[in-house]
This record gives sequence, C-alpha cells and structure tokens, in this order.
Amino acid sequence: MWGMEFMWTVIYIAPSLKQAELIRNRLDELGFMVKIQPSRISKSQFEILIPHGEVDEVQEIMSDVLQIGRE
Repeated sequence: MWGMEFMWTVIYIAPSLKQAELIRNRLDELGFMVKIQPSRISKSQFEILIPHGEVDEVQEIMSDVLQIGRE
C-alpha cells in the first residue's frame, strides 16, 4: 500500500519536529498514512501530510489528536 502514489494534503503545521512526530505517531496508531516534511515557510515548523482522500476523516479527530501534546 505504501508503494501507491497519493495526492498528499497538509492537515496541520506543527511548531516543532517533536510535536510533528507525536502527531504522526498518533495518527499512525489510528490507521492513517502520514508524512512529515519541513515547512517551506519556517525551518522550525513541520507539515503533517495525509492522503487527500482521508482529509475529512482526519479533520474530525484532529482536535483530539492535538491534545497529546498538552497531556
């Protein structure tokens, strides 16, 4: 499945690599494919990307996923 080509969409811009990895890990645990890449806007920020077809589903749970950094 990872060999397939997807159109990736930025779902969130994390303020640090650590937070980006926490978010990626949580989304991965929930069964989503996730990529992280450095932001083009700021070198200290990182984009969280998911396949375009999963955007609606991830948007529904994103507020819960973002709570991981605040626990």
